[in-house]
Amino acid sequence: MMVSFIPYYRRSNHITQVIQLAAIILLAIFLIISPTAKAEGIKLKFVELDAVDNDYQFNADVEIVLSPTLKKALKKGIALYFVTDFRLVSPRWYWFDKRIARSKQRDSLSYYALTRQYRLSGGLQNQSFSTLKEALRVLGRVRDRLIERNAELLQGKTHIAKLRIRLDLSRLPKPFQVEALGSKAWNLSSGWHQWNLKFPLQRLILQDKQ
Repeated sequence: MMVSFIPYYRRSNHITQVIQLAAIILLAIFLIISPTAKAEGIKLKFVELDAVDNDYQFNADVEIVLSPTLKKALKKGIALYFVTDFRLVSPRWYWFDKRIARSKQRDSLSYYALTRQYRLSGGLQNQSFSTLKEALRVLGRVRDRLIERNAELLQGKTHIAKLRIRLDLSRLPKPFQVEALGSKAWNLSSGWHQWNLKFPLQRLILQDKQ
């Protein structure tokens, strides 16, 4: 019995090792070819400030990735509102910074189960998309946003440009506002990004200073 058992044991052990090795190889291949999951959030990729006649406008490319919680809310018919807020201020050491100009726009993203389409509305745009990925790509493509001035730009003096894109929780239905309090799944924001500028300028690509 001992003579016949040892070869069988060795064959069984060898088969187990082969299976384990094959599993490791398959896992390695899966990790290589599978796309890396992007963390949810809002990330600024590109910002540009342009002079137009006597005013200024800005362009920006933003990457927006929704959390699973926000995706579920969309599918349930909850509209998500995103606010793009650009400000130009003049720093004052003796008081709060003086606001020189501002551009603020609110865009809504919603899902219609009947047509299985995502709807993007805001400003002059009102578009439908078959996929969430495409809707978020267009939402993150900010172009020709006019900056409305309420004070004069001081030539040669340093001004501060600020930009933030965030999910507006105040536009959610009340029960969801309560749920969103202190929840990372709901609090989606790029945070404030800012740059020091001196005018006049014609075109400037802004590099993030955070």
